[in-house]
Amino acid sequence: MRFRDRRVLLTGGSGAMGRLIARDIRDAGGQLTVVDINPPEDGGAFIAGDLSTTIGLDVLCARVAAEPWDILINLAGIQHFGPLEAQTPAHLNATYMVNLVAPARLAQAVLPGMKARGRGQIANVGSIFGSINFAHFATYSSSKAGLRALSQALRRELIQTGVGVTYVAPRAVRTPLNSDAVNAWARLTGMTMDEPEAIARRIVRAIRDDRKDVYLGFPEALFVRLNGFAPGLIDSALRANDLKARALFAPSQPH
Repeated sequence: MRFRDRRVLLTGGSGAMGRLIARDIRDAGGQLTVVDINPPEDGGAFIAGDLSTTIGLDVLCARVAAEPWDILINLAGIQHFGPLEAQTPAHLNATYMVNLVAPARLAQAVLPGMKARGRGQIANVGSIFGSINFAHFATYSSSKAGLRALSQALRRELIQTGVGVTYVAPRAVRTPLNSDAVNAWARLTGMTMDEPEAIARRIVRAIRDDRKDVYLGFPEALFVRLNGFAPGLIDSALRANDLKARALFAPSQPH
């Protein structure tokens, strides 16, 4: 869907990737509103919203439902890297709320208006980690896998309504979302991290072109297909790196 003169709602628009996507949408003539906890540094229309709690989502969705939107972009996300048992219950709950529940709730909020007007688009920004479920990213991978499933199911539900659904899955991107431990893991395993400017452009292009499922990065996009029908092959391919990652969390040994 073209952006010019379209009302666009972008979650996570104050973050590093969000700012780049917001800039590109504004440059294309979109009437952008950012949803985030903090307002974007470059100004523009802004709605303060807490995606991590039920109460916060209730308040936000009531406001969003009261206005007409042409495009919803669910970008906001949080991540835990490490053993599952080391993640706090509060952060675990917030991961699923922000990465999966919030996109579903916001879709509920915008869909009645989109369907009534016979046009609209919901774009969910997932991750390659939602298709290749990496060790030590259990809640991040599983929440993004849920977002992928939500996108596909919703696309089928909305057939012939004029409302489309785009799912874009980048591989690792070099942003402040990555902790020092994630960066150490990337160096240890030789994982490629893409620059955010290039990925932001590709996300915006996928939305503009009404793409369905877009997986960014090679060979990761190929591994997505392999993991779909031969996950054992991916288990074997990732085993050495999984063990290297485990070593990052081993207790320090006395000298």
